[in-house]
Amino acid sequence: MQGEDVLIIVMMLFSILFSMTLHEAMHAFTSHWLGDDTAYHMGRLTLNPLAHIDLFTTVLMPILLFLSGLPPIGAAKPVPFNPSRLRYDEFGAALVGVAGPLTNLGLAVFAGLWLRFVIGLGGSETIVAIFTMFIYVNLSFFVFNMIPYPPLDGSRVLYAFAPEPLQNFMRQIESFGIFGIIVFILVIFQFVSPIMVQSINYLFELIVGGSVSF
Repeated sequence: MQGEDVLIIVMMLFSILFSMTLHEAMHAFTSHWLGDDTAYHMGRLTLNPLAHIDLFTTVLMPILLFLSGLPPIGAAKPVPFNPSRLRYDEFGAALVGVAGPLTNLGLAVFAGLWLRFVIGLGGSETIVAIFTMFIYVNLSFFVFNMIPYPPLDGSRVLYAFAPEPLQNFMRQIESFGIFGIIVFILVIFQFVSPIMVQSINYLFELIVGGSVSF
C-alpha cells in the first residue's frame, strides 16, 4: 500500500469517527431536549466516540465500500429513544431522526465553504485532500441516512406522514434490526447507489463550487 493510500485511509478514519460521533450525539441530545431521557440513562448523551461507534458498520464497512469505488456509507450503534415520551409525537421522532443527517450536512457545508472561500481549490494538495475527504464522508452519511428505509433516519420522517398500513410495513422491516440493514446493503444498495453517487457529487459541487479528486 502506497503512502497516499495510507493517508487517505487515515483521513477517512478521522472523518468517520468525528462525524459519526456528532451524528449519534445529536440524536441523543435532540431526544433529550424533546423530553426523553432514555439516551441519557444508556450513556449515549456524550461526545465520547467509544459510546457510539461499531467496529464493523462505523469503521470497516465505509472503508471497504470506498476502496471498492462506492460511497463510504456507514452506521453507528443506534441511539435508543422512546417515541411515546417525546413531545410532538411522531413529528418529535422525525426531529430526532433528521438531527443526525442534518448534522452531517452542516459539517459538509461548513467545511465546503471554508475550502471554497478560505483555502481555495488551488491550495495545498494535502489540505484540499483532507477537506475533500471530510466533505465527501459527511455528504455520504447525509444522503445514505436520509433514505426512507427502516431503520435509517429518513424512515422517521416518513413515519410522520405515512398512512397506517405503510407504517405497519415499515415496522416489520425495522424489526429485523441489523439484518434489515445487511439485506439493504447486499440487495437494494446496488440499485440506489448510482442515485446516491449523483446526489453526493451534485451537493459537493454545489457547496464547493467545483469537483475535486483524491
